[in-house]
Amino acid sequence: MPTMLIVMIVGSVAFAFWSAGRGAAERAEVLGREACTAAGVQLLDQTVHVMGMRLYRGDDGWLGWERTFRFDYSRDGEDRHVGRLVLRGGRMVSFVGPVDQTI
Repeated sequence: MPTMLIVMIVGSVAFAFWSAGRGAAERAEVLGREACTAAGVQLLDQTVHVMGMRLYRGDDGWLGWERTFRFDYSRDGEDRHVGRLVLRGGRMVSFVGPVDQTI
């Protein structure tokens, strides 16, 4: 009986971790898509890819996950550039990618 309880707890923790990762990936995709739209470029592959994760300590002292995502974009359909964004929780803290060329 205790073995089943341990398996259920481990399974619940694994599901919560996976679910939080999917939520962060969806948030990163929205931010990448909005950045590409604002810059007038095309988001290639219509997705972002996680490059890495690490623990960080927030301003409140709690530990959290910092996730780095990459995405590809094109200015004219012929070239391919790499963008990168970093999320801490649901907040974007770093962005490297397309910028509006009309400014």
